[in-house]
Amino acid sequence: MSDQPSLPAAPADEAGEAARAREAVLAAQAARERLLAEVAALPPLPGVYRYFDVQGNVLYVGKARDLKRRVSSYFHKDHGGTRIGLMVSRIARLETTVVRSEDEALLLENNLIKTLNPKFNILFRDDKSYPYLKITGTRGGEAPGQPAAQRYPRVAYYRGAVDRRHRYFGPYPSAWAVKETIQILQKVFRLRTCEDTVFNNRSRPCLLYQIRRCTGPCVGFISAEDYARDVRDAERFLLGEQQAVVDELQAQMMAHAEVLEFEKAAELRNRIAALAKVQHQQSVEESSLSSSGRDVDILAVKVAGGRACVNLAMVRGGRHLGDRAFFPTHVEEATALAADEAAALDDAGEAATLPEDPAEAAALLLRRAETQVLHAFIAQHYLHTAPPPLLVLSHPIDETLLQALGEQAGSKVNAVHQPREQRRIWLEMAVKGCELALARLLSEEGSQRERTRAMVDALDLAVEDLDSFRVECFDISHTAGEATQASCVVYQDHKMQNSEYRRFNIEGVTGGDDYAAMRQVLRRRYEKLAALAAEGPIPRDAKQRLPDLVLVDGGRGQVAMAREVFQELGLDLSLIAGVEKGEGRKVGLEELVFADGREKLALPPDSAALMLIAQIRDEAHRFAITGMRAKRASIRTGGSRLEDIPGVGPKKRARLLQRFGGVRGVTAASADDLATVEGISKELAEEIYRALH
Repeated sequence: MSDQPSLPAAPADEAGEAARAREAVLAAQAARERLLAEVAALPPLPGVYRYFDVQGNVLYVGKARDLKRRVSSYFHKDHGGTRIGLMVSRIARLETTVVRSEDEALLLENNLIKTLNPKFNILFRDDKSYPYLKITGTRGGEAPGQPAAQRYPRVAYYRGAVDRRHRYFGPYPSAWAVKETIQILQKVFRLRTCEDTVFNNRSRPCLLYQIRRCTGPCVGFISAEDYARDVRDAERFLLGEQQAVVDELQAQMMAHAEVLEFEKAAELRNRIAALAKVQHQQSVEESSLSSSGRDVDILAVKVAGGRACVNLAMVRGGRHLGDRAFFPTHVEEATALAADEAAALDDAGEAATLPEDPAEAAALLLRRAETQVLHAFIAQHYLHTAPPPLLVLSHPIDETLLQALGEQAGSKVNAVHQPREQRRIWLEMAVKGCELALARLLSEEGSQRERTRAMVDALDLAVEDLDSFRVECFDISHTAGEATQASCVVYQDHKMQNSEYRRFNIEGVTGGDDYAAMRQVLRRRYEKLAALAAEGPIPRDAKQRLPDLVLVDGGRGQVAMAREVFQELGLDLSLIAGVEKGEGRKVGLEELVFADGREKLALPPDSAALMLIAQIRDEAHRFAITGMRAKRASIRTGGSRLEDIPGVGPKKRARLLQRFGGVRGVTAASADDLATVEGISKELAEEIYRALH
């Protein structure tokens, strides 16, 4: 049998490629026609629209008084190479929601923005709830059967859900502002701050009584009625009635002096002096503030360098409590989109003109961008936080937004952007704070960006977009093989992305086998992503994508294990680098080991690249250790074993462990013994006994 040369398959392959290309073009045309048909069928009613790309990622969320006119304006004009044109070219699907009014559309729009995180919308994230000052229980006074601690309310720092049994003051911009106010209440009104368990078990007053920061209600040094009066005065102080409180204290002081009770009069004199000092420190002109103007939020905004800052200063009861800076994401994309819209369209379909002078046009666009950022902050921030009666703003905003906020809050919300007197001073302070915070952010980001660039250059990585450069770092942690956990931390946008951190429970491997643990975590992390990458390139802005660099905490052994996993999954080996401890395992002497055969790389100890790599590695180590310790504690206490039993929650578990001295004692107890614990029925005791034996 003679060997025959094989025929070239190129023409057939080229024909197949051409056929697939034609099919793709036809499919795209059909999808576009369906999208345009949906747009044509939209009603001329108020509502909210969402644009999606082919991967299902949300591109943009918008509102309109007239859905049909607004959405049609995006598709029936040639937007060229503008930001609108870029967004429209990526739209693959449209969703709309019709509402009853423009106010409802505004609220729904911002709810969806916070939920969906669209690329072309300004997004403010505030995962922390605001702190409050809490005065617990009743306002004092005797009540039948009432515990002593409830007759003497305590003042406390609080963050969380509101309980109607207590009184709350705030919100405050920071924990420091709350604690400073508590110190004032201790100095002036001498309210207790101790926990009820401490209060109920005191036999003599604590140090706070000795330094005149508490009146000693725990040992009966003040009557419930007098303490209740102090609580009421403290509440009035927090509500802004400082002068009324001072007048009442002065009247009490004179009354004690007239009956020759000079010690009590001197004590009240000291309180008045402390309260006067607080008023002086606040430097608020009481005459310039009406009763409705004692609760105010001051908002200032600045945009520069593609970033924005909104500074929120809070005034409660006429007292300036401090400020807090917010930095939104997607500012550059959203403001550029808004500028294109201003130049191309509005709800009426008319073009918005710009001044001919370039400097005037740039200033106008900057003001529009800042107004847009401020509008987005107010709409998103006050969705779930009731606004005060008055907002003092650095830029004017649409009355529609204020009306929507007022309807949601159930009270009218006013706004002033050219304030006078004291409010003008507050606004100037907020603007200055905003400028300083933004300058600090840009400086820090510039420094962090340079560290990212230094790492990319030092490792000779081919990165097209430095701002989307992504690093994932892995570490394994256990205690002598017990409670093995792996961590994965993410560095992107020149900072650690805490929300994308992941922990992996390692199972089915020999305790202490770090290599097998690393193999398992890398396979679990990248198996699905490798399958997606095999189907086609994953966009760099996709929520789930392959990183540009994979760091593993370890030397040649861990890198070899990572290389095996990546070879099995068909991934690029040049992505892997191991962080190997240097001579003597000293910090700053680490070396980088590569999976693609490159020589070891030792960076200078003062290298910005090495500092960033060490920071990422240390964060992975910290995250792994905290997870491992929590898992180990759960295993050793048997907590998870008890809570897995139906009917045994955290409270019953705690009672069982406390009663029998630990999980071993619970296991050794009989069903009858278990049934003697509060909350444990005979049937549940038998169930617990069966589960533990």
